[in-house]
Amino acid sequence: MAKKTYACKDIGMQCGFTAEAANEQDLMQKIAKHAKEAHGMNRIDDATMKKVKAAIKGA
Repeated sequence: MAKKTYACKDIGMQCGFTAEAANEQDLMQKIAKHAKEAHGMNRIDDATMKKVKAAIKGA
């Protein structure tokens, strides 16, 4: 099974954050934690979520 990867820069953020996980659910948990801690996002809005999901590689 291919790992899922994500990078903030892939959705236009000036941020060096990258993450990888065995599945999308685990990856989304890492992304949500990072979004809250680094970007002050308590909730990822629908438009941003669409961008995030489209930027996940290995899907």
